[in-house]
Amino acid sequence: MELDRKIDPIELFGKWFLEAKEKEISDPNAMQIATVSEQGYPSVRTVLLKDITDGNFIFYTNYESRKAKEISQTGKAAICFYWKSLNRQIRVVGEIKKVSQEVSDIYFQSRSLGSRIGAWASLQSQPLDNRDTLLKKVDEFKKKFGKNVPRPEHWGGFKIIPKEFEFWQDGEFRLHDRFILRPNIGTKLWDCQRHYP
Repeated sequence: MELDRKIDPIELFGKWFLEAKEKEISDPNAMQIATVSEQGYPSVRTVLLKDITDGNFIFYTNYESRKAKEISQTGKAAICFYWKSLNRQIRVVGEIKKVSQEVSDIYFQSRSLGSRIGAWASLQSQPLDNRDTLLKKVDEFKKKFGKNVPRPEHWGGFKIIPKEFEFWQDGEFRLHDRFILRPNIGTKLWDCQRHYP
């Protein structure tokens, strides 16, 4: 694989993502997001990419979760897509901010009724004595809201604003192709540098 020295990373991501949607068995939009605690401990988990807007990667979560608290402390995160069916990986490092309430409202109303109820019932990242407690809370919110479930203030979107991309393609004998892309100020074409695998 050869890449030009100047590349639009969002355009290239779109091409790879389109191939992944055609070939990946499930959840081609699954991405691992890494955050760091105040004590410097890293944490990584899988979330789903829901949109790319103005070059920013958007996902949704509970704002009181561990990941959200760590995001608010540092304002930085890294995400990684790995598509085994293609033997490809894309890493993105950047700043991270909340999306607008309007954007969160629109996406929330597009979710299934069960998922909207779940956003109210789950105290994400908090201790839970048993599953029955969670299911009772689900029933309580079903009775409270019916089908008209508003978005809770503690739930919404984040956008990752990329500062660096890495495109990785598996190679024979572990001689992979790796390209690091960094912004070129004033243009959407980023500087691309091949790296040793």
